[in-house]
Amino acid sequence: MSSVTQAKRIVVKVGTSTLTYENGKLNLRRIERLCKVLSDLQNSGREMVLVTSGAIGVGVGKLGLRERPRETEKRQAVAAVGQCELMFIYDKFFGEYNRTVAQVLLTGDVVASENTRKNTQNTFQELIGMDIIPVVNENDTVVVDELVGNQIGDNDTLSAIVARLIGADLLILLTDIDGLYDDNPSVNPNASRIPVVPQVTDEIRALAGGAGSRRGTGGMRTKVDAADFVNQAGIPCCIMSGAYPEKLYDLFEGAQIGTVFGRKNG
Repeated sequence: MSSVTQAKRIVVKVGTSTLTYENGKLNLRRIERLCKVLSDLQNSGREMVLVTSGAIGVGVGKLGLRERPRETEKRQAVAAVGQCELMFIYDKFFGEYNRTVAQVLLTGDVVASENTRKNTQNTFQELIGMDIIPVVNENDTVVVDELVGNQIGDNDTLSAIVARLIGADLLILLTDIDGLYDDNPSVNPNASRIPVVPQVTDEIRALAGGAGSRRGTGGMRTKVDAADFVNQAGIPCCIMSGAYPEKLYDLFEGAQIGTVFGRKNG
């Protein structure tokens, strides 16, 4: 597990289901704890990058809507409201722990050309060098690829792209389940969590199943695909529950948390 415990530059992705309650309202207690833990890890000398979902989910809650709009234009508008609220909350909570954050909104073509790739890398490098925690999201307000399904991915894929882009040592995907299981744990009470996946195979993809929660766009399959994508660059990935952000400490102290995919090369 040394590739995990010794990781210095870490991308943490948090999903909508972790950030909000079932009614779509922000889970402020959990977000505050997440910000505290990430701030403390940064204080310890690690370089933290947060990829956050939740703009549409938070916007739905902020506007008091009963469900996510189906029309693309309305989802763009809701995302604009939600993104503002989301960054306000992050700025407030990180600020309480003396941490500065920066919003980085990316689009699907961030790696489409060498020029945009380099510009993005330069931005991250400067932010990290200034001891700032970048808070990353896909720009759903102006780019509809994710909203209409032709996405670079939900933010699982986005976080994997960011991890490779900045040369991260580890990708952590926080979700509403504590890892990959050998069967559906919501149906089979005897399902067992798989602690380590050395390599993503067709069998592993089959175990990952399909869609995620009604508040988010990603399921376990997109997380496994994201893990495979970073593993190809020699970056390990851990899928773990986001319900208790303090478990990140246990992960870095060598405890077997979630499901770890791959190993750091070298």
